[in-house]
Amino acid sequence: MDQEIIKYLLMGIITLTFIFDKTINYLNISRKIGDVPQTLDQYLSPDKLKESKKYQQTNYTFGLFTGGFSFILTLIFIAFGFFGYLDECLRQFGLSHIPLSIVYFGILFIGSDILSIPFDYYHTFKIEEDFGFNKTTVKTFFADKIKGYLLSIIVGGTLLFVLVWLILEIGRDFWWIFWIIAALFMVFVNMFYSGLILPLFNKLTPLEEGELKNTIMAYARSVGFPLENVFIMDGSKRSSKANAFFSGFGKRKKVVLFDTLLEQHTPEELVAVLAHEIGHFKKGHIRTGMITGILQTGIMLYILSLFIFSEQISYALGGNQMAIHLNIIGFTMLFSPISTVLGILMNYLSRKNEFEADAFAKSTYAGQPLAEALKTLSVKTLSNIDPHPLYVFVNYSHPPLMSRLKRLE
Repeated sequence: MDQEIIKYLLMGIITLTFIFDKTINYLNISRKIGDVPQTLDQYLSPDKLKESKKYQQTNYTFGLFTGGFSFILTLIFIAFGFFGYLDECLRQFGLSHIPLSIVYFGILFIGSDILSIPFDYYHTFKIEEDFGFNKTTVKTFFADKIKGYLLSIIVGGTLLFVLVWLILEIGRDFWWIFWIIAALFMVFVNMFYSGLILPLFNKLTPLEEGELKNTIMAYARSVGFPLENVFIMDGSKRSSKANAFFSGFGKRKKVVLFDTLLEQHTPEELVAVLAHEIGHFKKGHIRTGMITGILQTGIMLYILSLFIFSEQISYALGGNQMAIHLNIIGFTMLFSPISTVLGILMNYLSRKNEFEADAFAKSTYAGQPLAEALKTLSVKTLSNIDPHPLYVFVNYSHPPLMSRLKRLE
């Protein structure tokens, strides 16, 4: 395919993706505010519903601006060949292939993140602050940035080194070897995330002995779930929003509850939330999600192998010669429609899993406490209780609140 055709194809894909995304967002945000559902009348007032809509509209406007900025900047980089120009500048230092690719992506990553800092800062200290969610200090904000850079350099740089080395040494067959490496890395991260990575950003404290822990442990034993590690995470150092998650396999299984979750919910509701999380494990969702993610990675790497040595993609991005890093960038743009479809399928599977985990919690513990917890979470986070069906279909990994309550109640 001619390089000019590829160039305009890349610009067309980016444009259509942007229009598709923003159109769905507009359909979602333009839905009129209805009455407060009867099941929420003790939790959600009309004023609170209006505040929720305002929060969503504010985030939509902000996302439209930031997304538009990124979209226009990417189009400019493609149209004027700036991706290739950066490659030419770096080649003047006499770098070999692997260091060249690592430095190239490092510059793009850090440059992109620096450009995003003012937007992130505004969202955290203006939007989230105005709606009462932000608990982050300026010190924590920039400390997170620095830690994120270091982690990306160490982990991302290592994986990139291995990827480029395999491409240069093995050729197109690199994909299945790197797939194995990526799969092992994904399993490793899932097993050790809460033990190695999470403590870099948050403090995990074992749940104190007492009635809550005894109730949680008793429930876990009743469903045959050997649970030894229940931790409280200091999520309140960044936001007032609450959450809970499950990670690890075997003896490294951990349930992590945000401290804000303990502040906002009754012990009965907390056990119901935990029952939902255990439901994901008992129903095999953790394992299925891992396998699906690994398969998706394999598909992506195989398709990448078909384009990795294309001179035309490098030329389309402004390069004067074939460059692996330019082809990886071009591939990510070409792959985005496939990625969108895969994302929709993954979200559909995730919503199905959430319903199953809710049903597990209802059958093994109780549905009402979980319903009460979902109501509190939704109201306190100003969630959209009436999202557009198409927006849900494309973007929601969890079913909308009213759909979950209908099944629970």
